[in-house]
Amino acid sequence: MSQTSTSGPLTVVLVHGAFADASSWAGVIERLQAGGVYVTAPANPLRGIASDSAYIASMLNQIPGPVLAVGHSYGGAVITNAATRARNVVGLVHVAAFAPEEGERLMEVEGASKDSVLTSALVQLRYPTGQGSDTGVEFAIDPAKFHDAFAADLPAERTAVMAATQRPAAEPAFTEANGAPAWKSLPSWAVVATGDKAAGADVIHSMAVRAGATITEVAGSHVIMISQPQAVADVILTALASARVDVGVS
Repeated sequence: MSQTSTSGPLTVVLVHGAFADASSWAGVIERLQAGGVYVTAPANPLRGIASDSAYIASMLNQIPGPVLAVGHSYGGAVITNAATRARNVVGLVHVAAFAPEEGERLMEVEGASKDSVLTSALVQLRYPTGQGSDTGVEFAIDPAKFHDAFAADLPAERTAVMAATQRPAAEPAFTEANGAPAWKSLPSWAVVATGDKAAGADVIHSMAVRAGATITEVAGSHVIMISQPQAVADVILTALASARVDVGVS
């Protein structure tokens, strides 16, 4: 990574995961903005580890000043890869998020979880690739299983809307090998949702330990940033304070 730029304020970048969009960060954004924090939540394309990481890295590199990169679920894998190609990332926060090692594939990691029920809740769809009549595979969560597998601590009425508006993730998001992880060279924090049945609390915790992250366990489902936005915001603010000291910016 290149030398960190300090020409602008420290910005928090929130990257959402699969089966969701950036609005999933709304409660966290409100709390960070109330504290005067610069924050942005870009759209994660959800087309594959390589392309999504390249997209987010490009976005990170266009931000003037240092960045605290925050990822939820699959978004954690994206920032883990993207931050190695961004000159200005000073720390990582994984929120119920994957923090893969080089060469790992999320489908295999997920399959090893004893807590996750996500695989049994997925439905396979197809989409045009733009290459003639070729199609690719993408996955969505069966709306009938969305609440229990993804967001069990939210009201059923809300998860019904989330299921209807979910964004499918293309197969390469789960099958492509991850690159060198940024957590090997950057300080990291992790929020582990103890009731996570999507990514799997066991897998998320073990990855956070391996990454040397400062871990905070919070009771809740995979969408902990929706059900417990203050707890997640507090971890981000702690990481932000540490990053500000490290890079000497306000």
